[in-house]
Amino acid sequence: MATVGLIGSGNIGQAIAKQAIAHGHNVVLSNSRGPDTLTDVVSALGPQARAATAEDVAAAGDIVVVTIPFKNYEQVPVEPLAGKIVIDTNNYYFERDGHYDAIDRGDATVSGTLAAHLPTSMVVKAFNNILAGDINSTATPSGTPDRRALPIAGDDADAKKVVADLINQFGFDVVDAGPLAAGRRYDRDKPAYGTRLTEPELRAALAEG
Repeated sequence: MATVGLIGSGNIGQAIAKQAIAHGHNVVLSNSRGPDTLTDVVSALGPQARAATAEDVAAAGDIVVVTIPFKNYEQVPVEPLAGKIVIDTNNYYFERDGHYDAIDRGDATVSGTLAAHLPTSMVVKAFNNILAGDINSTATPSGTPDRRALPIAGDDADAKKVVADLINQFGFDVVDAGPLAAGRRYDRDKPAYGTRLTEPELRAALAEG
């Protein structure tokens, strides 16, 4: 059993929290408005969930999920995440986030930008290419025929194994897309983005990305 921290408690964050609790983990959630505004969310999740500040979430989580609008990435606390695995679910939507020239040019990636902000954390890109509702509704046990697969990318092999094991536990096969920079292959508008794919189909889509 682990404590899964969630910096961000929107649809994706709550869906991951439900999966974590269903598989025996504790969750700690934060949002930009403060723990008192998460009373209803925590109540719905049950006794394995509690609300905290982003700093407390970062300190408490064994694995910490960053699931906030990309434009707010600099608000993620750095010090308490030192040495920890950070799952980045973020996507870059310039309509919401504004334009980031380095990303627009292809010189930087979404998760690479977060990793540069968190230089002592092990960042793994995951859960950015699946709809929030699908995190629970399309999950199936290991070995299920045509089981849905999700991609991960990261620069630390041990961190990727931990995240892959967690995703498998949640109900999905995992395809390792490679280093963190390869996460661009399942960003917005790529063939692997948002579509329900099996492992072979996902590998093919990533090759096109």
